[in-house]
Formats: sequence, C-alpha cells, structure tokens
Amino acid sequence: MNVYHGSWMQILSPDISHSRKNVDFGQGFYVTPIYDQAKRWAEKFKTRGKQAVVSRYSFDDSAYDEVRTLSFDSYSEMWLDFIMNCRAGKDNSDYDIVVGGVANDKVFNTVELYFDGLIDKTEAIKRLRYEKPNLQICFRSQEVIDRYLKFEGSEIV
Repeated sequence: MNVYHGSWMQILSPDISHSRKNVDFGQGFYVTPIYDQAKRWAEKFKTRGKQAVVSRYSFDDSAYDEVRTLSFDSYSEMWLDFIMNCRAGKDNSDYDIVVGGVANDKVFNTVELYFDGLIDKTEAIKRLRYEKPNLQICFRSQEVIDRYLKFEGSEIV
C-alpha cells in the first residue's frame, strides 16, 4: 500500500529518533494512506517560510499481522485515553505501530478541552462521535520502519 508523509523536506530514511515526543500516538514516524491529508500537513510549513514536500512510501501491510499493532476504528474512549497518555508523556505501551484517527483542528479542540478539564470524557466522546476520522499510521519502532517501509519518491507541493 502507498502511504505519505507531509513535511518541509524529503525524508529518504525515516528515523524516529528525530520525531517529537508527546504527540497523538507517541514518538514515531507518522504517515497516512490519504494523499490529500499528507499534502495539508506539508502545506502548513509554507506559513513558516519553508517548502512543502510530500514523500511517498510503499508499506508492506503484512506488518499488521507480524508486529505489535494497536488500531482504532473510530474516535472512542480508548482512543481518547491513549491520546491523553501519549500527550502527557505517560504511555508505557510497547506497540510497534498505532493506527487511528487524527486529531485535526476540530478534534484537537475537543481533546484540548478534555485535557484541560473543561469538559468531561462523556462530553468529549459525544462531540467526537460525529467527526469522520482521517487516518494516521505511527511507526514507533525503527526496526519496523526499516523492514516494512520503503521510500518511493517525493514531490514539492
């Protein structure tokens, strides 16, 4: 399957040691099978005076059956708890790959309200229920990246 990564530069060899901590699914290399989503991520760099680049990779999705994978089919209480733990730096899980919805602007606002204690979990889930998830795949293991993800090319958008 083809997956995409939006950035300000081409990334030939993804390396999780350069990724940020305390984000949605923890430290890792994030991709999506949705080209337009990666393009939107990349275009955010233009506001910082940088170029926007979408890198394309082939992903051998047999990895889902061969490594420790956590997958969220929808925005749910489990998804919200996992995001909160990762963002707070409290995730101790050993998943190699995490797949699930993206905290886009609208979703992010709800997550932040919950994180700040301004709404409870029930209200957060109620608000998220109507959001159509985009999809992100987080590779949290360098070994898995090296084995299952192959750079195919990139383009400036």
